[in-house]
Amino acid sequence: MLKTPDMKIIEKTINNLKRNNMLGFYCETKEEALSKVLEFINEGDTVTNGGSETLKEVCVIDAVKNGNYNYVDRSAAQSREEAEELMREGYFADVYLTSSNAVTQHGELYNVDGNSNRVAALLYGPKSVIIVCGYNKIVESLDEAVQRVKTVAAPLNTQRLHTNSYCENAGECMSLKSDNPYMC
Repeated sequence: MLKTPDMKIIEKTINNLKRNNMLGFYCETKEEALSKVLEFINEGDTVTNGGSETLKEVCVIDAVKNGNYNYVDRSAAQSREEAEELMREGYFADVYLTSSNAVTQHGELYNVDGNSNRVAALLYGPKSVIIVCGYNKIVESLDEAVQRVKTVAAPLNTQRLHTNSYCENAGECMSLKSDNPYMC
């Protein structure tokens, strides 16, 4: 069930992202979000992305594949080695597109990444990083971000990727009961 967006929470989150040197925007529709993303990409830019169902849902991937961009498509790789090479090439992109597992109302991004390509690109590499997140990913705190990853994001990703892991089979991460909230 989709939550109705609380504009006070959205405004608080956007303001705190700004305090943390990140621009944030609210878009009511997928179409508006796609248009906003494309405002930040120039014709001819080299563009790549991390794995993200959100980007697919908003049609960002299709737009850059079919636009006037140099799109580095790791999903077109014929082997693991080729995929790794394309992920490395992504560090030199003009624009890296991704999503986050959670965004706190304090303006913090929380990400867990199977290949580390998304996290690495967020921290260093591409000239510009654009993160597309739904309202469903806004949480109060880092503790809630960890819980969201363990109970929502990771189980969905392990099911989508068919990892045959405890997380996929149980529907939550094994360390959910761990005393250390930052262990996955």
